[in-house]
Amino acid sequence: MSKLVGVGSHHEWEIQELREDRAFAVEYLKVALESLDDPEERGGSLLMLRALAEAYGGLGAVAAAAGISRESLYRALSPKGNPTLKTLVAVLNAVGLRLSIAEKKPAMARRSNSRATRAA
Repeated sequence: MSKLVGVGSHHEWEIQELREDRAFAVEYLKVALESLDDPEERGGSLLMLRALAEAYGGLGAVAAAAGISRESLYRALSPKGNPTLKTLVAVLNAVGLRLSIAEKKPAMARRSNSRATRAA
């Protein structure tokens, strides 16, 4: 089998983008956190948080800064993980970000607003 020259994995690209573009990292995190309440998307969201931790120092360094063991962080940010709020906040603090709250709009209100915007 030959390796393709100049081709990297999506994961490597993702880590590089998160590391180089802070605004992208913030938006990426917003998407990850918004998806945590959907059971079908939760695993992917936790892997997104793991990628963010990898981009900002690696899981070992982030775990140390967050005051938790590396093994606990691996488990919490696995597809079947169930991190506590304390763990999420500690990880976010370790990478220089914070958790914030926004009002959730019902799906019907979003659709009505988008229709009104298109009609205008």
